[in-house]
Amino acid sequence: MKIINENFVLDRIDRTILRALMKDARTPVLEIGRQVGVSGAAIHQRLKKLEQHQLLTGSRYLVNTDMLGYRTTAFVGLVLEKAANNCDIIKEISKIPEVLECHYTTGNWGILVKVMCHDNDELMKVLYERIQTISGVSRTETFISLDQQIERQVAV
Repeated sequence: MKIINENFVLDRIDRTILRALMKDARTPVLEIGRQVGVSGAAIHQRLKKLEQHQLLTGSRYLVNTDMLGYRTTAFVGLVLEKAANNCDIIKEISKIPEVLECHYTTGNWGILVKVMCHDNDELMKVLYERIQTISGVSRTETFISLDQQIERQVAV
């Protein structure tokens, strides 16, 4: 058992439910119930409990970005003029649809963003016309991903 907080303990059944849903969020409740030896209704109740304790925060489909023509993924480190500008910069970055993730970081950059574009030309345009023109961004450093080798969630 693992205590999440003083009001909630994650047990073997909860972990099995989470692993099944992390593998495929469309797994039927009855199938999960069969895996752990409890009824579908019991699984449904546990799912509600996991949602109430914010261990589950929704479900979603993953889109195959290659099929949509997105071939260039890059990680862009933003050097900020002042850390105090962070909120304003994040506001502007959130308006750029090619930015998929944004992290406030330690180290050489104040912010690290993940950008996905159709090709390198589009990436260059996003960098020069959208990201580097944001007030408070001193400079950027870009790393293009050649291939994603591992993609997973945390172990449960």
